[in-house]
Amino acid sequence: MIRWGIIGCGDVTEKKSGPAFNKVEGSELVAVMRRDADKAADYAKRHNIAKWYSDANELMSDTDINSIYIATPPSLHKQYAIEALKRGLNVYVEKPVTLNAQEAEEIAVAVKRSTAKLTVAHYRRAVPMFLYIKDLLAKNTIGDIRTVQIRMWQARKPKLIADTEQNWRVDPALSGGGYFHDLAPHQLDLMLYFFGEPIKLSGLALNQSGSSADDHVCGTALFKNNVVLNGSWSFNVAEPDEVDECLIIGSEGHISFPFFGKTVKWYNQQNSDIQVVEFEHPQHIQQPLISKIVPYFKGGDDNPCSIEQAIIVMKMIDAFALKI
Repeated sequence: MIRWGIIGCGDVTEKKSGPAFNKVEGSELVAVMRRDADKAADYAKRHNIAKWYSDANELMSDTDINSIYIATPPSLHKQYAIEALKRGLNVYVEKPVTLNAQEAEEIAVAVKRSTAKLTVAHYRRAVPMFLYIKDLLAKNTIGDIRTVQIRMWQARKPKLIADTEQNWRVDPALSGGGYFHDLAPHQLDLMLYFFGEPIKLSGLALNQSGSSADDHVCGTALFKNNVVLNGSWSFNVAEPDEVDECLIIGSEGHISFPFFGKTVKWYNQQNSDIQVVEFEHPQHIQQPLISKIVPYFKGGDDNPCSIEQAIIVMKMIDAFALKI
């Protein structure tokens, strides 16, 4: 049995991940931790969890636990992941995996030195909608891929982001940057998942609105298979101009989809009709990935998302978020 402890039982764990640990076969959520003891106790009560802590070291010392889910702000990921690995505890760590690629590489060293395993929460790799897109690409549905365009344009307070008492996402000391660092890891990991490793990266980041973090990021990547990615992330547009779109252009057609929506559209020039496919996401969107992590932690060979893959994503983020 994989017996979990959660470090940082905040908003992301309420529905996206937390309940899923008790719904996957061979998995059980044993305890949760939050520095605010009252909130930790409240979370445990509401989710019928036996134990709660206000200290991460106390939770990791609980002998009933053999695996840790780290859902704190990114500034604490490296510290907790390395400590858990030293103790022989398996680790499932939220995205972005760290503040930067160098920190992620330090975790990779700790993984090699540990008997435990680590997986990163790039959960879209297991969501049916994105598996459908990967299958379209694998079947050469739109021919040879020429270019990929990402546009993530949001207002200064994006509706895609959960409201929190402390908006740590725009505090670079806690998040690594701004909303780009919070939203782009999923998008860039999907590019890695779809197209393989990039060989050239460039980008720039700037603060256009005087906010506490960079609010405009542009990035270009060339992948080994000659696919070119151009991405634009802006978090200071008017609400009517908000966009969430990925457009994949091939030699025979295109695929378009939102990262935070449920509709995939694709077209092949041999068939004049645009195909529209609607999806219903899982109730707990991380559950499909957790269902792959549990057998991996039990001794399986297939890691759904390794630290090495997360390092590549962090290198893309670092390159795109280069300040000018």
